[in-house]
Amino acid sequence: MTQDRTWRKSSYSNGTEEGECVEVSLARDALVRDSKNASGDVLAFSTPAWSALVGWIASR
Repeated sequence: MTQDRTWRKSSYSNGTEEGECVEVSLARDALVRDSKNASGDVLAFSTPAWSALVGWIASR
């Protein structure tokens, strides 16, 4: 499931492989994983839930 997706690393990781941050894959849903543990657990969000989360974070 997660191997077939394109993942983007957060800009807060400074773009380095050593940067510890999260990666996001946006398709028909949003998946979030730890960039240092790509084979570990994944948080899954529906599109409306992801939009609400991003909007809430941006409003802070």
